[in-house]
Amino acid sequence: MSEVRAIDDESLALAAKIVKDGGLVVLPTDTVYGVAASPFSAEAVSRIYEAKRRPRSKALQVLLSSVDDLDGLGLCLPVPLDRLAKAFLPGPFSPIAVAETGSKLVTLREELNGSKTQAVRVPDSEACLKTLRATGPLACSSANRSGGESPQTVEEAVAALGDDVDLYLDGGPTVSHVASTVVAADAGERDGISIVREGVISSAQVRAALMNAENRSLHA
Repeated sequence: MSEVRAIDDESLALAAKIVKDGGLVVLPTDTVYGVAASPFSAEAVSRIYEAKRRPRSKALQVLLSSVDDLDGLGLCLPVPLDRLAKAFLPGPFSPIAVAETGSKLVTLREELNGSKTQAVRVPDSEACLKTLRATGPLACSSANRSGGESPQTVEEAVAALGDDVDLYLDGGPTVSHVASTVVAADAGERDGISIVREGVISSAQVRAALMNAENRSLHA
């Protein structure tokens, strides 16, 4: 039977052990509850897909406690995503980073041009950040069966995933059922970006922030 625990030092230590051992944990973010595992374990990542009944063709995000964690994962944010990350992270913004040779993440997606990429996020949630500081980076997706509504409470996550998860961390209700906005660099677009998924942050907000960042750099 899966445990549901409040977020405290004891439950965070347990979460860190479960992740290290290849298990699954559910945690609150600043958008929805997510189901997460080690991004370095192919078996653990497979468990996320199995629990969600999610097609393997759909990529997972990696949650970080800080943008500074990118280097250690062998990832970098291309221009102009680096500027947007400064504007929106921490927050419901998921830029698609490019992997360097030697990245040990098993969640990388191979693109048509041969490069490998990874959507990343730094949630604007102290409960989530505390968890990430205890566990390290986590491969993550919303804690629901594929096609279902993203959970806003731990109870909704339990109802969706049940005993397929080893530990549920209860951080109270999240602000909405809407997920983060995913953005990729795209040299073929006039402003250099492509909105892969519109979420909490609208396309207009993303493009306005990019224009503001470019204007600041021109006048710096």
